[in-house]
Amino acid sequence: MPFATARTVSLHGAVGHLIDVQADVSPGLVGTTLVGRPDASLNEARDRCRMAVINSELPWPSTKRITVLLSPADLHKRGTHFDLAIAVSVLAADDKLPRAGLAATAFIGELTLAGQLRPVTGVLPMVLAAAERGVRRVVVPEPQAREAAMVPGMSVLGLRSLAQVVAELRGDPVPDAAPVAALSGSRLLSWRGEERMEALDLADLRGIEDAKYAVEVAAAGGHHLMLSGPKGSGKTSIAERIPSLLPPLSASESLELTAIHSLAGTLDPATGLMVDPPYAAPHHDASKSALIGGGSGQVRPGEISRCHGGVLFLDEFPLFRSDVIDALRQPLETGEVSIARREEMVRLPARCMIVLACNPCPCGEYRVLARENRCTCSEVRRRDYRARVAGPVEDRIDVVRHVEPARLGAERDPMAVHESSATVRGRVTTARERQGRRYAADLWRLNAHAPATALNERWPLGPEASRLVEDAVYAGRLTRRGAVRVHRLALTVADLAAAPGADDGPPGADDVAVALRLRSGQPLLVETLSRRAG
Repeated sequence: MPFATARTVSLHGAVGHLIDVQADVSPGLVGTTLVGRPDASLNEARDRCRMAVINSELPWPSTKRITVLLSPADLHKRGTHFDLAIAVSVLAADDKLPRAGLAATAFIGELTLAGQLRPVTGVLPMVLAAAERGVRRVVVPEPQAREAAMVPGMSVLGLRSLAQVVAELRGDPVPDAAPVAALSGSRLLSWRGEERMEALDLADLRGIEDAKYAVEVAAAGGHHLMLSGPKGSGKTSIAERIPSLLPPLSASESLELTAIHSLAGTLDPATGLMVDPPYAAPHHDASKSALIGGGSGQVRPGEISRCHGGVLFLDEFPLFRSDVIDALRQPLETGEVSIARREEMVRLPARCMIVLACNPCPCGEYRVLARENRCTCSEVRRRDYRARVAGPVEDRIDVVRHVEPARLGAERDPMAVHESSATVRGRVTTARERQGRRYAADLWRLNAHAPATALNERWPLGPEASRLVEDAVYAGRLTRRGAVRVHRLALTVADLAAAPGADDGPPGADDVAVALRLRSGQPLLVETLSRRAG
């Protein structure tokens, strides 16, 4: 029977589809036909595979008609990682390889004309998709074997050439082959370095206890945060220390984040699973595709997806492009990015803490609480500047803090706690563990992700707490979306204040009062900070 099937995976965003590569070798007009909606780079696989087979000293059926179908045929396919599966299916259809066992194996890799296996991007999400559909063995380029082995229960063969793959499938001794160069990632080195971020500690910041408590609540519940204040007030210093308050990622979060970086081509396989929450602070001139995701051809994850489970800091937020600001509405609300193309819809995860920072005016000198201001901006310029943040984007932010420069004598403030990041991280971790138990049977993990229906049905506010929220809504200080976010914030405030082993009840009126102040940007009461200090 001149027919054989090998398997590979096609990626659409972060979603993988198992593809049957069916090859038929039979008498007819000599030539190779590739069908099943391939793109230009995949159409070129006909010549790459033919020369790779010939230069590997294997027979290519050059006197027969070869038809290769990529099934399902209605799914658009792109990429060079189909090469290995195409070559294997053609050789098996020509009776040069055994067909048995091919259906249980996924073949991933690009072929050079010499028959070497080159690494490709997105190996981890491909292997994850194959495992979900029952495939238990995968063949990948040798440099990416460690990446593929991150998937539990998967048998991985990391090989260097087509000749080695053929020998392995035949059960013959595997010949030697030249090493394969690793995939060159797009990760950039910075003069600041990661070492600088590791040395930052919350204890370095003095005189802004109000903002530090707000950051602690945001970190505990995964809430979005906006910091406003004049230049030099410490907005960037606060944001850069948020990663030091976050616990390590869970096993599932690590796998999700690592798969996203594999898809983006920024994963270093030598580091293994990414366990630390990521942090990024793109420049305000970043394009929409760089921040949200997109690009020509295959969709690539943007910074917001590469920070999944971590922190994305957008400094000088009003200076970002209007299309970028508008595009943030969806990930702020749903925790994912949807990119629509003519032929496909791509969804990418983006559940990160988004931290916005802005000045009160373009010059950054305007001070709300000061008697004298050095601001030279007109009221019209200040209003236009603030309008870029106000509205739908601001309504999707959970916590708003206005940061003023530290006052003289802040070192002697009796309410100042001067806690280290490690101490605060302990409370954040405890609060997140409490949320993990609360949402153990759900699809979300943190309070910031809980839908309104679940909150109202399973953790409804009491009469007094509910009255505080309703009063704010009817007074026009809070929208209905804001009311849901206050409910989530109140849960996080209660989680931080709860004693170990306490029952998981609904938040009280005091918790809602704190949440309303965090939401509206009003200064926190001394009682709130003293309770935290205690």
